[in-house]
Amino acid sequence: MTLSILNSQFSIPPRRRVAITGIGIVSCLGNGAAETLDAVRNARSGIRWLESIDATQLSCRIGGEVPAPAHEGLHRGHDRFTRLALIAAEEAASQANFSALGIDPDRCGCLIGTGLGGCETSDAGYKRIYKEGTTRVMPTTIPWSMYNAAASAISTKYGAKGVAYAVVSACASSAHAIGLAALAIRSGQADAMFAGGADAPLTFGIIRAWESMRVLAADDDPARACRPFSADRKGLVLSEGAAVFVLESLENALRRGQPVLGEILGVGATSDAGHLTDPSADGAARAMRMALADGSIDPREVGYINAHGTATLANDATETRAIKAVFGDHARRIPVSSTKSMHGHAMGASGAIEIATSLIALSAGVIPPTINLDRPDPECDLDYVPNAPRAGSAQYFLSNSFGFGGMNAVVAVRAGSVLSS
Repeated sequence: MTLSILNSQFSIPPRRRVAITGIGIVSCLGNGAAETLDAVRNARSGIRWLESIDATQLSCRIGGEVPAPAHEGLHRGHDRFTRLALIAAEEAASQANFSALGIDPDRCGCLIGTGLGGCETSDAGYKRIYKEGTTRVMPTTIPWSMYNAAASAISTKYGAKGVAYAVVSACASSAHAIGLAALAIRSGQADAMFAGGADAPLTFGIIRAWESMRVLAADDDPARACRPFSADRKGLVLSEGAAVFVLESLENALRRGQPVLGEILGVGATSDAGHLTDPSADGAARAMRMALADGSIDPREVGYINAHGTATLANDATETRAIKAVFGDHARRIPVSSTKSMHGHAMGASGAIEIATSLIALSAGVIPPTINLDRPDPECDLDYVPNAPRAGSAQYFLSNSFGFGGMNAVVAVRAGSVLSS
């Protein structure tokens, strides 16, 4: 068999461009793009005293709770993390005019990342058995708590019969999910995807487990508790939320005249292959370089970075070193911010929430701030857009997500108009 015949039989299809045509977001900043943008413009924190659980026996009694009207009474019959995912998916589907997508359902899939799955359901089951002494738990415990519950619920609601599964890689989960969904469209495995993440870890058991690691911030003023890159930072603040995107081939979006809100250009995924909880500057830098190379982006073209920025002592200094290693002198000219300072750390949903927040803000000519940054750490000496948003835009930006276990995910995005009709 000649080489030409082999090439014709096993030819690689041309790389397809991946458009973002729908964005849905729900977090402690509010429900939807408009409320998120308002919070960013006003540098408003969504972190407050916990109300959805009895926190009197906890040392940490603050968190980024989604406002009750945004989810209570909606989508009953699911765990809280799935309810949040469905709310975000509804906004994304509406904006993308999903009913007019015009593709075979077998060519539409769903990848939703989560770090912890159905915590509400699991916690309630443990309480019934170990505290209340009952011998049975709800028969819905397994299907509601399983990690793929959100992906399954969205797939079912929208009849997405293509590739669908959950992505679980700690705090990098939703960034990995978005990257994998983009690769599925790029390679021709799918024509459209729901992609994003959801987590709802604000349960007694999960908070107590995080308290044992001594990395949680607790403050008399919840709005000031999360202080990324600050010399007096005390740790991360747990939060909940979801963000879901409708991704489709650019060809399909143009065919149906659908406004394009942004484009997934590059994906970087690496493993530290080192310490279970201490981050590696090398692993983070390799992921950023991979995303830039995958998107054919010159590092000097990057106009904004949404940092992982957890406000832990280890992450912030390590991430700063990684950014300097990748961008050299240009690193000091790039606005870098941690929107976790406003919406907290939503575990596996964080990457999706941060990409959505970045797109929403940049499309409106706003560079998101890092609030509560009054005393910069000398080891964190980049432009972190302290305390107030800044007028500006960026054609290309990176979103960094680094998780326990050495899981690193970076997504390179071309920004577009998000709030267009």
